[in-house]
Amino acid sequence: MDKLRVGIIFGGRSGEHDVSLMSARSVVRHLDREKYALYYLGIDRSGKWYYGKDAEAMLRGEAMVSSSEALAPADLLPDPIRLSEVDVVIPVLHGPYGEDGVLQGLLELADMPYVGCGVLASAVSMDKALSKQLFIAEGLPVLPFRLLLRRQWAAELQTVVTEIEGAFSYPVFVKPANLGSSVGISKAHNQEELLAGLAEAARYDRRLLVEQGIQAREIEVSILGNEEPLVSLPGEVIPGKEWYDYEAKYQDAGSRTVVPAPLTAVQTAKVQEFALRAYKVVDGSGLARVDFLVDRENGEIYLNEINTFPGFTSISMYPKLWLAGGLTYPELLDRLLALALDRHESKGQRS
Repeated sequence: MDKLRVGIIFGGRSGEHDVSLMSARSVVRHLDREKYALYYLGIDRSGKWYYGKDAEAMLRGEAMVSSSEALAPADLLPDPIRLSEVDVVIPVLHGPYGEDGVLQGLLELADMPYVGCGVLASAVSMDKALSKQLFIAEGLPVLPFRLLLRRQWAAELQTVVTEIEGAFSYPVFVKPANLGSSVGISKAHNQEELLAGLAEAARYDRRLLVEQGIQAREIEVSILGNEEPLVSLPGEVIPGKEWYDYEAKYQDAGSRTVVPAPLTAVQTAKVQEFALRAYKVVDGSGLARVDFLVDRENGEIYLNEINTFPGFTSISMYPKLWLAGGLTYPELLDRLLALALDRHESKGQRS
């Protein structure tokens, strides 16, 4: 039997470039070589594309050997030895220019099956403010938040700070609207930290989000499927620091996860219901991880965000939650590739 030819795209221009490489290494390590032939496409921080030995070197974190010329994205479509050489793509990218619908649109133009959510779900879910507005319309609970533009922050800083302090009580979280892996996110306990947090978030995005902070437990749920998605048991993240920032996620050995999360039966049912509703309202497909905040004081549940290509490292919650449900990492990849091919085939049935 011929092997399925799987193209793996990784790296990217976003602040989550390094996380993408970590995820891609795990994906490559767990794909069954008896079933799949692997092809690599790496994107460097400037947006140049590489294939072959250069892409493999990028994946390993080594210096590229310039065995292949850098490619512009437009070069990928007509060239018979790149995208057209594979049967399905796993776009292992996080954040802008990879998880936000941009790459998905390129793959749609190439008529290429790919793992994960489509253009609409990817774009809407990447923007934390836009997705929250959609969740509110769906009747899902979210914490109070305010969206502002980087230009407002730069031109009207004092007015912005006064309005934020009038609307929220400290602590507040300040985030780039379009990023993940806690990159650019900070927790502000006072005005000085708020000013620093706004400046940090503005480094990464023109849309900035300020959100009311609470004493929260961090709960995550994994979704798998297309039109009839499955939902995992919830897991809880216990950060080794005050909150689950980038260092706590990827560098701090003190952080840990608990699967299944110690919730009541009612809370478990609620987060699973909310996760499925969030996935369906954005028209999710393939996979997503839905994150919640549970108030430690009153047990109220708030939908935080949906990640359409969550971290796939060996310590990431998404595969851990499915492993707890009996689905191994290689089996999970098998399922995701099958879902990608099924979704592509169903789109081809449109008249």
